[in-house]
Amino acid sequence: MKTIRQKERRGGFTLVEIMVAIAVFMMLIAVIYSTWALVMKATKVGQEAAAQAQRQRIALRTIEDSLMCVQSYQASQRYYYFDVENGDTPVLSFASRVPDVFPRNGKFGSFNLRRVTFSLEAGEGGEKNLVLRQNPILMDMDEDEQKNPLILAHNVKKFDVECWDTNQMDWVTEWVDTNAIPPMLRVGLVLGGNTSGGGQAPELTVVRAFSMPSSMMPAAVERGGKQQ
Repeated sequence: MKTIRQKERRGGFTLVEIMVAIAVFMMLIAVIYSTWALVMKATKVGQEAAAQAQRQRIALRTIEDSLMCVQSYQASQRYYYFDVENGDTPVLSFASRVPDVFPRNGKFGSFNLRRVTFSLEAGEGGEKNLVLRQNPILMDMDEDEQKNPLILAHNVKKFDVECWDTNQMDWVTEWVDTNAIPPMLRVGLVLGGNTSGGGQAPELTVVRAFSMPSSMMPAAVERGGKQQ
């Protein structure tokens, strides 16, 4: 009888064995959860970085498309001046015959010759956004375009525009000759993560130089006469 009872006791689990098993199981759950959390964090950072790079491409492509079609006429500098401002409120503004695939073409219809103005302005969350405003040449900017510009990129830390000065043979941050188009333009952007979505992507810095395909049209040529 004693031997049978001993065999019966050996067939079950002790409380200590059960507690050890539970502890091992909890450790496995913690390891799985930690791995899952790391994977989700890495995925989110990767998505933020991809979205950040896409915003950068869209912003630079829009600037490039407009710069490649820039126009300026000496006799109409009131409408065709080339403006570059840096500092806390940078601005890049010029006249351009924008392509058919340019943003908001549906709003302006056949008025492809427009003044485009890129600027860095404060957004609702305190971050700064790179925005684009447009108005047809010879027409004032309407109220809707003034109040609701197209946001090209959110959370832009820096927007710099430099012009190539042929006299100094160097890049300058101020273009005083607004009656002329600089031969080259260099645009720098620093984009932060998407803070509205709690993003954690690192800052993205990009600098792009553009060789200007156009030059100012002299007044004599515009009027159909001979240049003196």
